[in-house]
Amino acid sequence: MNSKILVTGANGQLGNEIRRICRNFPGLEFIFTDVDMLDITNPDAVSVFMEASRPAIVVNCAAYTNVDAAEENVKNVRKINSLAPQVLAAACAMQDAFLIHISTDYVFDGEATEPYSEDDETNPISVYGNSKLEGEEKIRTVFDNYLIIRTSWMYSEFGHNFVRTIISLAKERETLEIVNDQFGSPTYARDLANCIIDIIIKSILNPKAYLPGVYHYSNQGSCSWFEFAQEILDIAGIKSCKLIPVSSEQFPSVAKRPRYSVLDTSKVRQSFGIGIPNWRDSLRECLSSIRI
Repeated sequence: MNSKILVTGANGQLGNEIRRICRNFPGLEFIFTDVDMLDITNPDAVSVFMEASRPAIVVNCAAYTNVDAAEENVKNVRKINSLAPQVLAAACAMQDAFLIHISTDYVFDGEATEPYSEDDETNPISVYGNSKLEGEEKIRTVFDNYLIIRTSWMYSEFGHNFVRTIISLAKERETLEIVNDQFGSPTYARDLANCIIDIIIKSILNPKAYLPGVYHYSNQGSCSWFEFAQEILDIAGIKSCKLIPVSSEQFPSVAKRPRYSVLDTSKVRQSFGIGIPNWRDSLRECLSSIRI
C-alpha cells in the first residue's frame, strides 16, 4: 500500500490537529484539502482529484456541525453531511482506497441509560443528526472498505467549540447558565487525530490490520455540560464568573439534543490497540495550549 493520505475538511478542528501531528511522520504523505481547493459534493471534481493524487486512504473530516443552524439549512446540511460522504466513498471504491469518515453521537436519541455501542439502534432527533446518519448509510451502500468513527463533544484550540466559548464568555460575564441534564463525553480533537494516524500507520504496514466497520471514539469518562464548563474554568483558573446549572427546558435551543450520548469505546480500543485518555487529563492538555 502507498503512503498517501488525503484529508478533507482540513481547516476544521480535527483536520488542523492531523495537520499538526503529521509532521511527526515524515514517511507518510499527507494531502490536505478544504472547500476552497476541492468541492467534495462534486463527483466529477472528486474523481479527477482522486485520479491525479491516488491516495491509499481518505480521511473525511468535513462536516456541517452547527447543530442549531442546521435546522434552517436542511438542503446545505444534507449536501455536506450526506451527499459528500457518498461521493468520497464512490471515488474510493474506484481507486481501491480506504475511507475513514467521522460521524457523531447525535445519531442516537439520548434515551439510553448506559453507553451506546456501535450496534445500538440509531434514532437521531435533529436535522444535523439525521444528516450524519444518512451520510453513514450512503457510504454503506457504495462499498465495504469504510471505517466510520462516531465521536462526541469535540473541542480543540482551533475554531469554534465549547471550551473556547466558555473561556471567552466567562471573561465577559459574572454569571453563565449551563445545561446540567445532558450527558456525554468531551473529546479532544488531538486525541482523535492520534487515534486516526495510529490506525493509518497500522493499516499501511499491514492492510489486514484495517478492520472496516463502525467505531466509537471519545475520551474516557462522562459529564454534563455544566460539569464540563466547571472543569474548564477550574483548570483555566477563572474565578470571576459563576456558573449556574439549568435544565434543558430552562435553556431552550433550536435543535433538540440527546440527553445522554455517552459512547462505548471498547471496540476501537480492542480492535486497534488504542489507548484513550480521560477527558479531564485531555482538557488540561488542551488548555495548556490556549492563551487565556
